[in-house]
Amino acid sequence: MSRYRPPQPRSSPYITAEGAARLREELHQLWKVERPEVTAVVHEAAKNGDRSENGDYIYGKRRLREIDRRVRYLRKRLDEVNIVDREPDDKSRVFFGAWITLEDEDGDEKTWRIVGADEIDSHKGHISIDSPVARKAIGKHLDDEIAVTIGEAVKHYVITGIRYSGIGQAADAAPRPQAVEKR
Repeated sequence: MSRYRPPQPRSSPYITAEGAARLREELHQLWKVERPEVTAVVHEAAKNGDRSENGDYIYGKRRLREIDRRVRYLRKRLDEVNIVDREPDDKSRVFFGAWITLEDEDGDEKTWRIVGADEIDSHKGHISIDSPVARKAIGKHLDDEIAVTIGEAVKHYVITGIRYSGIGQAADAAPRPQAVEKR
């Protein structure tokens, strides 16, 4: 069996200011903190002689490769992303960074925030701008209906809420969200 995997489709080059700050923090942590520590461990392990049976050396080198791979990715990604740090002029429509509330056919409501591919977190309700739901919702207004194809099923949603909160501001300094809600 072949190990070939087709390349992943390129994700959208957008990220929130909070997401970019998290990527920069991770880069700093890996490059300035973890990498020097692992390098010191590998250096000490290399002094102990036979490297083929030295677990600290073997695992340290493996960890260095993982750190270097992630650092390369983060540097490249931070160079190519567009940081969205302001709210749109028309807040009645769905754009990147919006919190959207969708109601399905059964009357169940779900709220998601449309973020970049590097910020996806289902526990926080963050979905990628490249997801089927976000693609259908972008540009829509309150009370618009969207149809999302999931596998062979088609789910219909109605946009019942759109809000923008804290775009371009630190999360702790974010003002109260201004909501456009269905009444």
